[in-house]
Amino acid sequence: MKLEDILKKIEQTSVPQGQKVAVAFSGGLDSSLAIELLRRVYHAKEIIPITIDVGQGDEEMHEMHQKAKALNIHPIIIDAKEEFSREWLNRAIWANSDYNGYPVSTSMTRQLVAKLVAEEARKRGCDAILEGSTGKGNDQYRMHNVFKLFAPELDILVPIRDFNLTRLEEQLLCQHWGVRVNEQIVGGDDKTLWCRSIASGAIDLNQSIPDDVWIWRIPPTLAKDDPQEITLQFAQGLPIALDGEVMPLDQLIAKLNKIAGSQGIGLIDMFEDGIMELKSREIYEAPAAHVILKLHRDLEQQCLTKEEIQFKKMIDAKWAYQVYHGLWFSPLTEALDAFIEQTQQVVSGIIKAKLYKGNIEIFYRESTHSLFSPEIRSIKNAGFDQRWCAHAAKIRGLPFEILAKRKGAQL
Repeated sequence: MKLEDILKKIEQTSVPQGQKVAVAFSGGLDSSLAIELLRRVYHAKEIIPITIDVGQGDEEMHEMHQKAKALNIHPIIIDAKEEFSREWLNRAIWANSDYNGYPVSTSMTRQLVAKLVAEEARKRGCDAILEGSTGKGNDQYRMHNVFKLFAPELDILVPIRDFNLTRLEEQLLCQHWGVRVNEQIVGGDDKTLWCRSIASGAIDLNQSIPDDVWIWRIPPTLAKDDPQEITLQFAQGLPIALDGEVMPLDQLIAKLNKIAGSQGIGLIDMFEDGIMELKSREIYEAPAAHVILKLHRDLEQQCLTKEEIQFKKMIDAKWAYQVYHGLWFSPLTEALDAFIEQTQQVVSGIIKAKLYKGNIEIFYRESTHSLFSPEIRSIKNAGFDQRWCAHAAKIRGLPFEILAKRKGAQL
């Protein structure tokens, strides 16, 4: 791989010139390199970097400002933490967000970012929007969908994909043009308060992950030897209090990330089937999500009917599929949201759990909406006359008598 070959490949690619371009700027390698590409290759007449804060944290926002300063740009900062928490995370919790093991997070934030960037780009009279997706990943589809919904008339520039750049080629270009890069692991990471994606699309099959990569999680072998008890209170399907202290959802998640992470909870190491149906090994860190979703599912099991639970599992799976595939704003997702929200009206209560070396053990449950009725169901109590079921059992067995006759006739 030679620098001159990379530069030649870029030179031979036709790109629009002289546009006023809004950039979804995170401060990561892709969006930082994109600024230089706009200057050197696209010859943009004006560059408007836009950074969306979805809960990356002070450290990452500080790093973004440092990179912006080095690039001599002044990003527009849009604080979307409250919107992400209030309008997006609540729906993820209600839907037990799980795409084959992944608690959908980046797939949500990319679409929120795209919406806000598109709205800002239109407001400022831009001709195009640039984002840093690769051609092998999922984000190009998620962001394209949303850009075309909220700013259909604007061109969409995706230089990493359109110049067919590998990660190593990007790094060479950054070195050549003096763009600051400080990835701890190839592929970088994407962090929100709900979940952190580590080196997405760059993890090899049997590659080990160093312990110093984690932000919240302590490996179980290094976690403290004493379990920690937590109390989580839910109201209409959402956690509203941690250990008796009522707090906003974003603060609760941030606090629980530290508590659960210190107990070795939060690792997700999985094969993921992307939008293009190509498998990748993905690593996520999500301590609070692990705890909240486990306790939320348990509370649903206690408060919803059997029919609701069985049907909602299918709806939840479809909801996660929709969001993962960049369809947050589709009519079907809106319809799924309506059903899911309706079920949450009775999902309220208090759950206590022990957190210990990667494990979550529920030991106390309380709900005024509970459908658990031990005075009737328990074999220890006499509140149910077992003789009532004699005829019911006979009726339920009739189809099997008929099947037996058919089987006998076939012999």
